[in-house]
Parts: sequence; C-alpha cells; structure tokens
Amino acid sequence: MGKGGQGSDAAAAGEVEENMAAWLVAKNTLKIMPFKLPALGPHDVRVRMKAVGICGSDVHYLREMRIAHFVVKEPMVIGHECAGVIEEVGSGVTHLAAGDRVALEPGVSCWRCRHCKGGRYNLCDDMKFFATPPVHGSLANQIVHPADLCFKLPANVSLEEGAMCEPLSVGVHACRRAGVGPETTAVLVMGAGPIGLVALLAAKAFGAPRVVIVDVDDHRLAVAKSLGADAAVKVSTKPEDVAEEVERIKAALGGGVEIDVSLDCAGFSKTMATALEATRPGGKVCLVGMGHNEMTVPLTSAAIREVDVMGVFRYKDTWPLCIEFLRSGKVDVKPLITHRFGFSQREVEEAFEVSARGRDAIKVMFNL
Repeated sequence: MGKGGQGSDAAAAGEVEENMAAWLVAKNTLKIMPFKLPALGPHDVRVRMKAVGICGSDVHYLREMRIAHFVVKEPMVIGHECAGVIEEVGSGVTHLAAGDRVALEPGVSCWRCRHCKGGRYNLCDDMKFFATPPVHGSLANQIVHPADLCFKLPANVSLEEGAMCEPLSVGVHACRRAGVGPETTAVLVMGAGPIGLVALLAAKAFGAPRVVIVDVDDHRLAVAKSLGADAAVKVSTKPEDVAEEVERIKAALGGGVEIDVSLDCAGFSKTMATALEATRPGGKVCLVGMGHNEMTVPLTSAAIREVDVMGVFRYKDTWPLCIEFLRSGKVDVKPLITHRFGFSQREVEEAFEVSARGRDAIKVMFNL
C-alpha cells in the first residue's frame, strides 16, 4: 500500500514516456527528476495528474525538511492535493475506467488496526500519506493509487476543484466533529488562511446561520467576507489583547448571539485562548491548525464552563460529501485558487516562492 512510486535511480526499461516528478532533495531545493512507478496492482489505478495544489505542509517540508517527527531523510516527491485522469485500471477495478476524471484521497490506511476497524482510519498508525516521509507525493506526471481512494468527478466539477477536495475535507471533518448544523447559533473561525477559509465554506454548507472569522490580515478578512462570512474581526498577535478582542468578536455577531462552536485554524496559544474564551458555556472548540506543538491556554476557565476541546487530524470519509457540495454549488472553492503554474523547473520553484510568501496567495495550483 502507499503506492505513489519508487525512487528515481532507475528508469523503467522500454518506457515510451519518462514519468517526471518534483522531488524535495534538500532544504529549499526542488528538482524535477524521473519517478519510476510501481507495477499496477489488481485494485490500483494509474492516474495522469492534471491539478496539484500547494499546501502549507509542502512549504514547511521545503523549508525545514521535517514536520514534528516526520523527517525527510532522502529525496521525496512533494504534493498531496490532487486530481487527474485515469489512464489504466487494475484487473479487479470495476467502478472506474480509463478516461474518468477523479479526485484522489491521499492517505492509504492499513484497514487492520482498531482505528481503521472502528471507522476512524485517519488515526491509523500505519497510514501511508502522500508527501509524508518516507511516502512519495503526487506532484508528478503520473502516479499509481488504490482505486477505492479515487473519486469520480461530475461533469460540472473541474479538476482544479477536485484537487481542492483535500483542503476542503479538513473543514468538513472539523464541522462534523463539532456537530455544526442549522441549529448552531454561531461559529467562530480563528484564522483566514486557506484552512480557515475552507472551514468557513464548510460551516456555511452545513447550515451554520452565522460565521465570524478572525485574522491579523485585512486582505484575508476581505476575502472571507466575499466568501460569505457574516462578520470579520481584525486582531493583533499580542496575548494581552485577548479579553478586548473577545468582546469585539461577540459584538460583531450582535447582541445575545452566542458562539456554539469555535474552529481554531491557526493553532497558536493566542488563537486557542481567544477561541476558549469566546465560546459559550457548554460549547465546543476544535483545534484544527497546528501552529505550535505546545501552548499555554486558559483551560481552567474553559473547564468550569464545560467547554469541550476537540482535536482534528486530517479527515475521514469526506470526499463524497465534498464532491456533492461542489456539484450542487453549496461550496465554491474557485475563488480560493489565486495563482496557477505549469510543470517546469522554473515554474515549480516560482510557485513555491509565491505560496511561501503568502500575501495575496491563497491556493497555488499546478496545471500539469
């Protein structure tokens, strides 16, 4: 399992077309090099990549060669937000065919452990996830992947939108964990980066009547408002401002409106403290972002108000719902795709530079 491909040290004999991929070879160094695909298994498909987005984790690996205990020890193909067109199917695949346009779920779990058997496969200890070392990613001409993790796209959903199912899945999973729905009085989203914005879109799609979003950047708040945020509040990075900012957040929602659910999509001490203090007694706070490994937060204050704190890690069973949201128009991710690049050495380097500097870049997308 955990297909993707093999190392670049050997080219398959007789290959008509050499498969190329973007390899992370050292800090701040990406190189397009050959990527040998594994043999197609009976339940696999070979997919020609057409759209691959850059995630913050991709940029972090490029800068640091590690995230937490996941360390890049040898060259690794980058990328995990992807969609493409099937070129070949294994002998046991009956629900897909060559030519089908598909969005790919990037994590291959073991299906044997208690987490997988219990339906929470996103917690699998043996997960093989695109571009999480030592597993190769999907920024390549072609990859091999299990067919059951490839989801056919409707005619009115583009391949770029299909690639956006991956970040959208994070927002969908967070809303499911927190039970967001039409009876949720208000949702607070901390952070208007890519994940904060898809969390906003997901909360609205689940029926939340009011969503307020918070960030330090005016441009991102303006984007959030254009995507349907009911209120946008600019805050500082100073911990001493939490109390005053909580009052401004509540005021932005109007008198008497309480925050039932907060989604911290930044993951810093200050954002988590704000979420905990702003959420009503008996409400829920989901930690979605992972900005800090360790935090100092007012847990005692949250505990005496019985605010539930929930972790969110990746997603499970989200692609069908994400695709339906896109098909029906309940979610429009197209405005999030701000920059597009081709697949040359120069363009790969430039795309990662644009994504890393942020500013007006929300989602940077490769068109292969």
